[in-house]
Amino acid sequence: MERLPFSKKIIYAIGQLGWAICINVINFQLVYFYLPPEDAGLPNFITTVVFLGILNVVTLVLASGRLFDAITDPFIASLSDNWKSKLGRRIPFMRIGAIPTALFMVLLFYPPIAGISATNIIWLIIIQLLFYFSLTVYLTPFFALIPELGHDADQRLSIATWLSITYALGMMIGSLVPNIADLFANMFEISGRVQAIQAGLIFLGVLAAIFMLLPAFFIDEKRYTKPAEKSVPMREALRRCFQNESFKYYVVAELAYFMAIAIVMAGLLYYVTVLMELEESMSGVLFPIMVVLSFIGYPFVYSLAKKYGKKRFVVWAFLFMFVLFLGIYFIGKYPVPVMVQAYAMVVGLAIPISFLGVLPNAILADIAKKDAEVTGVAQEGMYFAARTLMQKLGQTLGVFTFAALTSLGNSIGDDLGIRLSALIGSVLCLFAGIYFRKYNEEAVLGVE
Repeated sequence: MERLPFSKKIIYAIGQLGWAICINVINFQLVYFYLPPEDAGLPNFITTVVFLGILNVVTLVLASGRLFDAITDPFIASLSDNWKSKLGRRIPFMRIGAIPTALFMVLLFYPPIAGISATNIIWLIIIQLLFYFSLTVYLTPFFALIPELGHDADQRLSIATWLSITYALGMMIGSLVPNIADLFANMFEISGRVQAIQAGLIFLGVLAAIFMLLPAFFIDEKRYTKPAEKSVPMREALRRCFQNESFKYYVVAELAYFMAIAIVMAGLLYYVTVLMELEESMSGVLFPIMVVLSFIGYPFVYSLAKKYGKKRFVVWAFLFMFVLFLGIYFIGKYPVPVMVQAYAMVVGLAIPISFLGVLPNAILADIAKKDAEVTGVAQEGMYFAARTLMQKLGQTLGVFTFAALTSLGNSIGDDLGIRLSALIGSVLCLFAGIYFRKYNEEAVLGVE
């Protein structure tokens, strides 16, 4: 079993760039596309009628899609953990899932009726379910490769660092949709805003599919991973994951964090256009700055975690996020120029994102690797699926919460719902930081 060379780490990480583009396009754009502010220049494709005071159609559709996605994760993980083929356990699934993931991402923004229609709601539901299923087929086996390709803690940390770089690039590209739409509108003389956005998303979909296919065809899984000694059925594997004390501390903290980050990411365009009263395209300026600054921090994150461990920096990053999200609540109200507030926000966010982009994947890989060494059961896929199940539950609750809050005000002068989203995100990060302090890092790394 060979160690994964540097060139293959890069190819593997590029696969993450592909799916990160897809998921972040949806995180940043989908709510904004279907629940646009009054001056966004976008039409309404589905009804904006509010149920029970806060619920709307987008809220319910997005919640159902994420929950369906979470349910399919253990099923795909079990199939992958027990799969036997000449290509290995993970690569066959990645080859199948790549192109449909990119295709359905684009189709989410192609409602069939040009106006408010029940048909558009049905379309959104069906395409969203297909997107998340395809993403699971690719993503669950992809993440299972981290502990399998990383044969020791340092190598897993190295892989996680490269993955964090490509995920951050995917976030940056996902935030550029308004800018790409402007570029395509000028290049191809597209007059409609919807058509310009759709043209840009076709380009991003093709790019994402290519990126996802690279590791699926250029990494020889059997060359760099150890064959599974034994496996267990899906229900038993999932139960074993949640009985692992280290995993429980990890996954509950991540549930809270991903709920918080889903709320804030869904609100990003609103923070820029409503709270700061800036142009929509400014998100394509601010977010890349944050990503570039977070890149600068990655070498320090790697060195610090290698020397002092990962846990303390994850706790610190959660608590720093609590302070920063609390600050977003007051954006536009500080007695300083709004551009200063905007740049202060992205500079501040870059710091904890540097740590949270690298360390959680490495920590989970450590947990899965230790469990395999102690029990002899290779269920890396199920660990990442169980984590993803809780992560997507958090994202579901986050998107659900944000979409519901827009009913309380999502426009300039009527922004209570947007401000409350940042406040709720801050409280969730505070909980994540306090709860993760219970994780025993020394016990997890003691086997190696």
